[in-house]
Amino acid sequence: MVDEIQMLKHSLTERGFAFSQFATAQQAADYLDSKLDGVSIGIGGSQTIQQMGLYPRLSAHNQVHWHWEGGKLSEAAAAQVYLTSVNAIAQTGELVNIDGNCNRISASVFGHQAVYFLVGRNKLTLDYDAALYRARNVAAPKRAQSMGRKTPCAAHADRCYDCKSPERICRGLTVLWAKPSGIDYAEVIFIDEALGM
Repeated sequence: MVDEIQMLKHSLTERGFAFSQFATAQQAADYLDSKLDGVSIGIGGSQTIQQMGLYPRLSAHNQVHWHWEGGKLSEAAAAQVYLTSVNAIAQTGELVNIDGNCNRISASVFGHQAVYFLVGRNKLTLDYDAALYRARNVAAPKRAQSMGRKTPCAAHADRCYDCKSPERICRGLTVLWAKPSGIDYAEVIFIDEALGM
């Protein structure tokens, strides 16, 4: 297991990302809570972030905007710092995200001083092809099912059907091959626990 994490770290740092690793979600939450103070923070829809309990902690000493907690997407988009997860990350360094509103994917590529990608071990794949497969055929169907969407993938939670349903949640895809130049700082925080879908 050490080898695959070292490969991930090497791949990401070579691509311009900062990298931190934590054994538990609690340790990662402590790290972010100590690092982010007195700033505006936007959060993308993320079960990983919800499971980490970050919103109440960070809201105690930051201005946090999260649409899951009554905030506005436009306020999150204008924040200094953005927190999100990914649907999959490859040991070779690619970060893959699928989105419905496309607020998460747009915020992860431009406009913030810093972006933090919080990634559980369950999102780690061998390479780009496996990461893309995981995002489309594992994460997205599970998310659609959890939202109660009327789509083929939600009914079976087994794969992407590339449906034309008006309730489709897969409307945009990003692949980050390197740290976007429109962001001053981007850090992947890898957590050695299963988090999110």
